[in-house]
Amino acid sequence: MKQLEEKVKDIIVEELGVERDKLTNEASFMEDLGADSLDTVELVMAFEKEFDIDIPDEEAEKLRTVGAAMSYLHDKMGKGAPGPPSSTDNRGRVPLHGLITPNCPSTSPAK
Repeated sequence: MKQLEEKVKDIIVEELGVERDKLTNEASFMEDLGADSLDTVELVMAFEKEFDIDIPDEEAEKLRTVGAAMSYLHDKMGKGAPGPPSSTDNRGRVPLHGLITPNCPSTSPAK
């Protein structure tokens, strides 16, 4: 998910005002990038807004490094509310397997 990593780095650069080349996976927001506690809160809020997700406080406290944030967001973006698959077959159709359950009542008209 290269696009996700690039977007995360864009947000960090914007929010913390650091140079992009300082953003290694091991870089700590506070120790290495000079963020204070308010900066980290604003960073989490920026992630929530950009990716339209909610990051609980207990999870946000664990996001201390660039790599931890990327890993968390990658996992979070892979989950979420169930919905139709985003892939299509070679004719542009969305496959329905898994969307229709066999135990649903019939929607056909009563005879």
